[in-house]
Amino acid sequence: MNYRTVAFIPVRGGSKSIPLKNIKNFFGKPLVYWTIKAAAEADIITKVVVATDSAEIEQVVSSFGFDNVEIYHRSAESATDQAATEDVLLEFAEKEMFDYIFLIQATSPLLQTQDLQSAYSQYINEKADSLLSVVLQKRFVWRKEENSRFFSPLNYDPNNRPRRQDWDGYFVENGAFYLTSRSALINSRCRVSGKVLTFQMHEDTYFEIDEPSDWEVVEKLMAKRLHTKVSDLSNINLLVTDVDGVLTDAGMYYSENGNELKKFNTRDGKGIELLRATGTKVMILTSENRELVRNRAEKLKVDFLGMGVLNKVAFLDDFFRQNPEFSYKTTAYIGDDVNDLEALSQVAFSASPVNAVTDVLEKVMYVSTYKGGEGCVREICDLIIKSKSNG
Repeated sequence: MNYRTVAFIPVRGGSKSIPLKNIKNFFGKPLVYWTIKAAAEADIITKVVVATDSAEIEQVVSSFGFDNVEIYHRSAESATDQAATEDVLLEFAEKEMFDYIFLIQATSPLLQTQDLQSAYSQYINEKADSLLSVVLQKRFVWRKEENSRFFSPLNYDPNNRPRRQDWDGYFVENGAFYLTSRSALINSRCRVSGKVLTFQMHEDTYFEIDEPSDWEVVEKLMAKRLHTKVSDLSNINLLVTDVDGVLTDAGMYYSENGNELKKFNTRDGKGIELLRATGTKVMILTSENRELVRNRAEKLKVDFLGMGVLNKVAFLDDFFRQNPEFSYKTTAYIGDDVNDLEALSQVAFSASPVNAVTDVLEKVMYVSTYKGGEGCVREICDLIIKSKSNG
């Protein structure tokens, strides 16, 4: 039987902790893009509904171009700070017909299509009334006693403290998604009811993005997911790095006199110094032609500088012909934007900062845990140095 299954993603425009966080850039795309993509690519989902009160969010979501994504204009009452998620969920359910509904949180970008498909199969096969995503935790929990300044344990006996390897632990909602039927939702007025199943997700998905500190944590977890295993880099004899968005934060700063300024990072400079001490050469390669870039290159004592280079692969082809001791097979390259893609696809080791554009993040072998201008070059230098010392 073919069921009509909806993925429902509520996104308000009035987030207080991180203004408009649902469309803030996360790995080259607005945050909400990642959960929409996971749902839109699940073949068990009939359509994806994004419920919002914001015209700006609606415009951003519509720009993604997914054929099976629709906008639901939630009421003002269901978009207040005091409104529960159930308010907009029920508002939608009472207007639309469907069999099952996934409630998906936009603040869980680590959600994957396979999670939704596997959970759906479990839900249907075991004839549950509702299902929620969880992660396994092995933490000891305490709570404050009522009318007291003292605390008592909730989930273990301190006199018989279990060893981690002998303890089953407990399951915690990670907030990524909930699944129920339309009838169960309307009858219970709650996202979970009746016979409830849990779907266990990877422990990394424990984190939701609610506060600025969560953003940094989940960013690093996403970077880890995008990593491939770093191979032996001991044969690398040339590191090529872009400037804007890699050695800098890609910002454009101007003095009172109108002079352009760039913010570089001293940790990156130290990394280049340490890498050059191993005998590895360093090249700065940029499409810009700015004297301040030349000054920074001289300060770093890089071995080669290419400025005003629009076709980076053509430049490298020519460079390798004139310097046969180097080649793509012995080169590492750090880039962050589409004009780096061709070169990144040919080198022995390709890397990017954590905030590179999505096309680059999906193609490189390694995503740094740092943003451009915040230490990503140092991280790549350290990887190469470590590989050479182990070799």
